Amino acid sequence: MAYDISLTQGMRANLISLQLTSKLVSVAQARLSTGKRVNTAIDDPVNYFAAQDHLTRTADLASRKVGMGEAINIVAAADKGITAINALIEQAKAIATSALAIKDSDSRQFYETQFNAVMSQITDVAKDSGYKGTNLLDAGSFDVKFNEDGSSKLTVSGFGATTLSEIGLRFAMNWQFFDDISINDDLSGIGTACEILRTKAKTLASNMNVITTRQDFTKNMIDTLKTGADDLTLADMNEESANLLMLGIRHSLGRVSLSIASKAAQSVLRLFE
Repeated sequence: MAYDISLTQGMRANLISLQLTSKLVSVAQARLSTGKRVNTAIDDPVNYFAAQDHLTRTADLASRKVGMGEAINIVAAADKGITAINALIEQAKAIATSALAIKDSDSRQFYETQFNAVMSQITDVAKDSGYKGTNLLDAGSFDVKFNEDGSSKLTVSGFGATTLSEIGLRFAMNWQFFDDISINDDLSGIGTACEILRTKAKTLASNMNVITTRQDFTKNMIDTLKTGADDLTLADMNEESANLLMLGIRHSLGRVSLSIASKAAQSVLRLFE
């Protein structure tokens, strides 16, 4: 047969107080261990879900930020290609200018061979200027998305440079037989190519600036959202430490009070012995 244990009013009050204090100690310890005063929706539904919204947007923007970084690399690869092509064009220009200074057919044929070798490298450089499957020097293009739903974006379009004719160049043609005509034609083509590449490089630089600016903006937005989420959920560690110390004292006093109430009950029982 089971018997219910009856507690005095004083003992019951002290026991309830101890249980409440233990619960508050657990809460304070959880806040100190996690650094947050809102760990679940039960703690504070409004702040918890608001913070979750901030963190979800942060994750989406972080993904976009990675995409912007890759976009910058694609443009940078094309820019390096243009820089290398310009260097080769300057080399070809020097070869053609040297050929103009002489009239010997054999020497001009030697310069023509050098010139053609440089021209072939220009197209090879253009073909090798891609990054992650996109080559802006082979008329490639791509979209850079800036916000979460992709409604804000920039389309970066390249141009053809994998054939010499696309940038106004051609191989030398019989320098030794046509006197200065072919050489001057090639020098004219070099000038045209320089103008084309200069214009394309400015366009790519403008796109790069836009992407870089949006990347910096996105980074700042991510920091702001994280700060907002922290403001809604983080605990004041000094306050929680003080609370835990105070609760420890309250718990000790509660145990003392319970002990006193228990002794008082025992004293009453002795009267019936």
